[in-house]
Order: sequence, then structure tokens, then C-alpha cells
Amino acid sequence: MQLQLTLSSLFLSLLLTITLTSPTLAAQSKPQDLVRSSCVHARYPRLCLHTLSNYPGSANTPLDVARTALKVSLAHTRRASKFLHALSHDDSIIMRKRERSALRDCTEQISDSIDQLRRSLDELQHLRSETFRWQMSNALTWVSAALTDGDTCLEGFGGNARPDVKRRVTDVARVTSNALYMINRLGQSRTGKPKYKPRPRTQPGSASSTEKLN
Repeated sequence: MQLQLTLSSLFLSLLLTITLTSPTLAAQSKPQDLVRSSCVHARYPRLCLHTLSNYPGSANTPLDVARTALKVSLAHTRRASKFLHALSHDDSIIMRKRERSALRDCTEQISDSIDQLRRSLDELQHLRSETFRWQMSNALTWVSAALTDGDTCLEGFGGNARPDVKRRVTDVARVTSNALYMINRLGQSRTGKPKYKPRPRTQPGSASSTEKLN
């Protein structure tokens, strides 16, 4: 009899534990599931999953994911900008005149990217149903411009960018490409089809980053 009571108590205790913890576990897995499903078709899915999963805060909706992707892009761009600014003003580093000029131009372009990403994030943080399409178009245009700035930066070096510069600018381009995808995906989730068509590249040469996404 005592053994039966003990087993019954253990069973009830286990049942209570499962009941209390299961909703919590489900709530914890939901944001990660959304991030994984959102990143699977991104241009850089592994980078997308890594950066968005490790970013503080939950992503419970496609809008949360798009905002987080933009915040990641903005953080990476700010770090790159800080590095480029310090490098361009370091007179102890020997560079050819053309290389230093290209580096300073690149610093300005990445600084412009920060402004464009900030404006895009501001749009996503103040979305309204009556102006949704217009705001999404603005956000996509600014993120596309930020990508173009990265392309222009590296082109300024004529294919001879320093490895550390190329690595940082390429990293910015990749997370920004993922952010552009998430914003476009958000637009599709609300309207059923994309409302944004990237404009053709104005500079001669290879296709732009935004064209590669489509």
C-alpha cells in the first residue's frame, strides 16, 4: 500500500512538472523555429541563422525577424565603419595615394550605409497599415542603397582592397543581403507577392547585390 502511494505521488509530481514546463519550452522554441524557417532561403542561410539566433530578444513574428536582421546589419556596419575610419586616419600605415583615397571614399560610403539602415529600421519600427506598402518600399530602397555602397566601396580599390578591408565590407554586404531578404519576405507575407523590384545598377560592371538576390 505504501509503495502504491509513493508511486502515485511520483507520477503526479512528474505530471505536474511536465504540465508546468511544456508551455515554457514551447514558447522558447517558437522564436528559434521562426528564425530557422525564415533563414532557410536567405542568400546566406548559415550566417543568417547564426547572427539572428544569437541576437538578444525574441523573434515571434516576421516583423520581429526583419527588424532583428536590420539591427544585425546595422551593428556590423557600425563596427566596419569604426575600423575603416581608424585605418584611414592611421598615418603609420604605408599606402599608395590611390589606395588611401579609395579607403577614405569607402569610409564615407559605409557611413552612408549606416544612415540608410537606420532610416529603414525606423520605418519598420513605425509601420502603419494604411502606409504599409509605401513604408516597405522606402525600407527596401534604403537597404538596397546600403548594399550598393558596399559594392562601390570595393570597386574603388580596383580589385586590390586590403584583405582586412575586404573581409569587413564583405561581411557587411552579407548580413545586409539577408536583411533585404527578410524585409522583402515581410512584404510578401502581408501582401501575398513582392512589392519591390530593385532598380538596375547605374554603374557599369557586374550585377549589383540586389539583382543577385532575385
